[in-house]
Amino acid sequence: MTLTAITRRAALAAGLSIAATGAHADAHTLDLAGKTVEWIIPFSETGGSAKWANFYAPLLSEALPGQPTVVVRFMPGAGSTKGANYFQEQSYEDSEGTVIFGSSGSTQFPYLLNDPRVRYEYGDWNVVLASGTGGVAYLPPALAEKLGEDGSAAALGDEDFIYGSQGATRLDLVPLLAWEMLGLQVEPVFGIEGRGDGRLMFERGEANIDYQTSSSYLGGVAPLVEAGTAVPWFSFGALDDDGNIVRDPTFPDMPTFKEVCEATEGCETSGPKWDAWKAFFVAGFPAQKMVFLPQGATEEAIATYTEAFEAIKARSDFAEISEARLGVYPQMTGAAAEKAKADATQVPDEARDFVTGWLMDRYGVSLN
Repeated sequence: MTLTAITRRAALAAGLSIAATGAHADAHTLDLAGKTVEWIIPFSETGGSAKWANFYAPLLSEALPGQPTVVVRFMPGAGSTKGANYFQEQSYEDSEGTVIFGSSGSTQFPYLLNDPRVRYEYGDWNVVLASGTGGVAYLPPALAEKLGEDGSAAALGDEDFIYGSQGATRLDLVPLLAWEMLGLQVEPVFGIEGRGDGRLMFERGEANIDYQTSSSYLGGVAPLVEAGTAVPWFSFGALDDDGNIVRDPTFPDMPTFKEVCEATEGCETSGPKWDAWKAFFVAGFPAQKMVFLPQGATEEAIATYTEAFEAIKARSDFAEISEARLGVYPQMTGAAAEKAKADATQVPDEARDFVTGWLMDRYGVSLN
């Protein structure tokens, strides 16, 4: 486990400070002055969750009453279930607002699939922020040259692909199923502790296909694209108000997986496989990352953290600084965050049954 402490001084140095009014402590009896808030991230410090938490941590330090130090504690292991199980054991009575948890789609999927390693219950946790995100698949230039003008994967069917994966029951099942639908032969190397480790495998030439969530793509892959060592292929897309997949607002010039599927012979955007893919995409991306207080949190504590994140979102420069680090996605609090949590922690039984069978047939993963 590693610690990343982000203090007010670091926030000011980064130009991300929030004007302190002194009113915070008076507005709430939950005063965190002189305390340290531990933000548990169940992944390594190299991936998208790390970039997301490290973006918000100094801002949260400034926005909370008493301006506590916010420490991001990385607790990788067992595809994020280790950190989530640890958080389940925490109680608000013991921490009094000084422990929060950052969930991701890779934490939600084992829960949705009834993974036997899951000992946590989302219903016990209190959401105070839900962050949408996207994802981008990319290739080495030599393989990207074989794509059709419309992104078609038809010419890649005979290639052997290696992919660094956190595990088949994690968020990685979305790209793994997508690539299979496109007819690719992708061999995952399971066991990496964060998506950033998958990117490092790609950089070292140990993998020749990868995807990253938007924050990690913007911070870690965009420089590779500029250097000519990686080529973006498609984004997974975003949802419109009617639930249709549309282009990702952060990558509007990039085709979606749906567009690439429609352009590739044999890939269908209807039927059980497509329905299962879309169901898990919806569960994994529009509300991929969430911040929780532990079970037993008081209404006062929930309101305090909710108001702190609302204050961050209300900054005059928030759109500018968040777009560069996180992309253009909803950052939800209050009732919107509650709805996002509900959408991210349930899938249709048919989709769950399809994916459970697919995991067993394709990777020998039994969840019974």
